[in-house]
Amino acid sequence: MKTPARAKRSAVGKVTLNDVAERVGVSAITISRALRTPEKVSEVLRQRIDEAVQELGYRPNYAARALASARSHTVVVLVPSLSNEVFVDTLTGIYETLHPRGYQVLIGNSRYSKEEEERLLSAYLTHNPDGILVTGFEHTAEVERLLANAGCPVVYMMEMDEQGQRPCVGFSQYECGLAMTNYLLQRGYQRIGFMAVQGDSRVLKRWQGYQDSLKQAGRYDPRREHYVPDSSSVGLGAELLAQMLEQAPDLDAVFCCNDDLAQGALFYCQRHGIRVPEQLAIVGFNDLAASAWTVPSLTSIATPRYAIGKRAAELFLQLAEGQTPEQTAFDLGFELVARESA
Repeated sequence: MKTPARAKRSAVGKVTLNDVAERVGVSAITISRALRTPEKVSEVLRQRIDEAVQELGYRPNYAARALASARSHTVVVLVPSLSNEVFVDTLTGIYETLHPRGYQVLIGNSRYSKEEEERLLSAYLTHNPDGILVTGFEHTAEVERLLANAGCPVVYMMEMDEQGQRPCVGFSQYECGLAMTNYLLQRGYQRIGFMAVQGDSRVLKRWQGYQDSLKQAGRYDPRREHYVPDSSSVGLGAELLAQMLEQAPDLDAVFCCNDDLAQGALFYCQRHGIRVPEQLAIVGFNDLAASAWTVPSLTSIATPRYAIGKRAAELFLQLAEGQTPEQTAFDLGFELVARESA
């Protein structure tokens, strides 16, 4: 029985591009092209190359590739959380757009810390990325400097640039806050509170929309606002509602800055016999998957998280390929999903 030929190894014992090319029976240039831009080779050849790569255990040398082509085929993505469903959806949109084009995604989780974001960006820039996708516009001066001098396309996500100068994909956080508060007013609620955590720029903009809506209606009362800098959780939502009701027992509605908090507030009401929405309306933000199944189901703002990631990645690809897009700012909007809780 004939044994399969072993792959030839380089002097350091690593499988090389030439080893893969010999196994498939094509040139090393063809293998390199297929790994960089798999959509440019036939499906049959791509499958043969994938099988050879798996069998031989080949790992691309991205450092050498970057030196040879001045491109690293990596894209840095900076998000504030990996446990939040919002950013998981966004990352999925990014990955499913960039991976078929041969890009590796370097994910940085800042944990809502500007200092951690600065450290991550400094470290990832040593990889000579082809692009950077970053969340929001609120950063340290050093991060702004690093982004300005990165030498590659930078696309901002989740917010819109009011000056219209930076490539961005998102929606108006302020309009979300305004729309939800106006909805509650139209439903007849008059003593509306706002529950906020973490206090990043996106929460603050929603908060501003809430305040402006109530001020225009002559219903604003700062005693009905409650903020803590803690990380969001369902349990924290229950705790904060208890504190809010002690601080302002006349509340008839609460706008929670995200669905985690709103779900926790619903659980608190169930435990304490508070009828929702008859005694207290509760609304959230982001329309997480579980919000349609709470009892009562949760009224929320649906945000286009996956679409933001996909469109941001597509915009990066256009910029990286030297194209001049007709527009570089994309407001993907939002939807107020009215359910049983308000």
